[in-house]
Amino acid sequence: QVQLVESGGGSVQAGGSLRLACTASRTIRGTYWAWFRQAPGKEREAVACIKPRGNIGYADSETARFTISQDKSKNILYLQMNNLQPEDSAMYYCAAGGTACLSGHTYMNWGQGTQVTVSS
Repeated sequence: QVQLVESGGGSVQAGGSLRLACTASRTIRGTYWAWFRQAPGKEREAVACIKPRGNIGYADSETARFTISQDKSKNILYLQMNNLQPEDSAMYYCAAGGTACLSGHTYMNWGQGTQVTVSS
């Protein structure tokens, strides 16, 4: 098991930016890492992921505005979000230990989430 702690959420106006960070309690190699989000009343959805060899995957709607990255030396996963819109408001979760990039049910470890609220 690995503990994941997200940070960086907050409230911004439409068009603003946030950078989320996910700090892991230890190094995990050879696995997938990802960001997911869930808005009230909606199902959890994938945002972006990093594959074991560093290839990146994005949900179709997020390619242009979001950037996932990783600092392996510090065990930190990032999500840079630009041009945020009200529909991006959700709880954002970090996940690790997955076996399929954007498939949440394959991930073994989850953080508690960080709230992102975007006002119009």
